[in-house]
Amino acid sequence: MAPGTFHLTLAFLDDQPQTTVETLHDALGEIETAPFDLTLRGIDVFASSKPRLVWAGIDPQPALTGLRDKVRWAAGEAGIELHRERFRPHVKLARFRGQLRGDEAEKLAAFLARTNGFSTEPFSVDRFCLFRSRLHPEGAVHEVLAEYSLAG
Repeated sequence: MAPGTFHLTLAFLDDQPQTTVETLHDALGEIETAPFDLTLRGIDVFASSKPRLVWAGIDPQPALTGLRDKVRWAAGEAGIELHRERFRPHVKLARFRGQLRGDEAEKLAAFLARTNGFSTEPFSVDRFCLFRSRLHPEGAVHEVLAEYSLAG
């Protein structure tokens, strides 16, 4: 994955009509939250028996959970019904299209062992974005529709 495509999903909105997106944009613009720091920690896979996604975890951060709650509130205000789901903040690093073949599983296990203990220095989060994702055979293309600054 190209570094410019790394992101943390706060709420998956699915396909929405343009009028709903405009209402959501207004509600997201009303969110007030102070900037905060995040730290990436740990690399793992989802579905370890048949890995489909490699991800970097995020240290628990109440400010991040609070921002997610406000984004979900804004979606509700715009009439978007979101599924209840456990919040497992992560940054997707790689996706596998099918089952790993040959020695790919061994290479993945070696990579996970080498990156055991991975962490970043804390970095500042001072904005969040509304994205549109379009699926293509080569993968998803993410387009920023709007950006919102965090201010205390």
